[in-house]
Amino acid sequence: MENKIKWGILSTGHISSKFADALALLPDAELVAVASRGIESATGFAAKHHIPKAYGSYQELAEDPEVDVIYIGTPHTFHLENSVMCMRNGKAVLCEKALTINAAEARKMVRVAREENVFLMEAMITRHVPLIKKVLGWVKDGRIGQVRMVKASRCARGEFPPGARQLNPGLGGGSLLDVGVYVISFASMIYKRSPVESVGLGHIGDWGSDEQGVAILKYDNGEIADLSFALRTAAVNEAYIFGSEGYIKIDDVFAVPTKATLFINKAEVDAIEEPIIGNALNYEAEEVMRCLKLGLKESPFMPLDESVRIMEIMDHIRKPWGLVYPNDNKKCIV
Repeated sequence: MENKIKWGILSTGHISSKFADALALLPDAELVAVASRGIESATGFAAKHHIPKAYGSYQELAEDPEVDVIYIGTPHTFHLENSVMCMRNGKAVLCEKALTINAAEARKMVRVAREENVFLMEAMITRHVPLIKKVLGWVKDGRIGQVRMVKASRCARGEFPPGARQLNPGLGGGSLLDVGVYVISFASMIYKRSPVESVGLGHIGDWGSDEQGVAILKYDNGEIADLSFALRTAAVNEAYIFGSEGYIKIDDVFAVPTKATLFINKAEVDAIEEPIIGNALNYEAEEVMRCLKLGLKESPFMPLDESVRIMEIMDHIRKPWGLVYPNDNKKCIV
């Protein structure tokens, strides 16, 4: 592989535009191609971000021999199909969270990555920002003793027009896959294993998608995760890690996390401030490129089996709600 890693972007939506901006900050990244379902969208995106090649089909991007790695920014229902197509063509893949629509699809995606011996990673930004890595160092060093409880909230108040992807059940819209995945992944990152029990409550809105929910996870040594998520509710977005000797508070952890505070006996004893460079998506891209240069097929900060376990938790939580996604009953052969 040359010094510069050559990227392609699959889809031209808002998050893909942000990712293109992020790549522009990285000297060892070169954005060489973009694809959309129509050539007009692709050429417009290419002109905006100064990308040399634009394709009017995803297949053309997957087959481009110049591309090393492809960022998938399509809605959840298309992640498996798009990622498998790219991996079958020998491309490394960074796929937006949630990795897929359900655990069965996640297992299939991971199986293909291993069959093709290519890199795959779920784009979970929280895993890669500098602040979180320092917080994990606090935890590892025992600064708060034994971790006993995690509390995290990822809530947003959005005004969505009819049919908007965020609340469109046909595209896997709703709070669980869009923002619940952040808090569930956060708990998984701290405890590093699956819960032994998981329960949740969710509200299904007029559009047939979940607008808000809560989840309680219990682990094998009695640890608890108390998690909330919403798309139409204004709330504080922060996380706490409570231990036997103290606790850590992380401000705005799922947006732009820059500050964490350590408390012992309710008194502040330490604090970290880590400014974010760019829009923070660049940290995901940096991790992908680090792994590719080392010949790794998955990231130790976002392992594939863990992405599968997170999907399993979300499947289990939503089942009592009667929340069914279109792909749940779709047989997908890969």
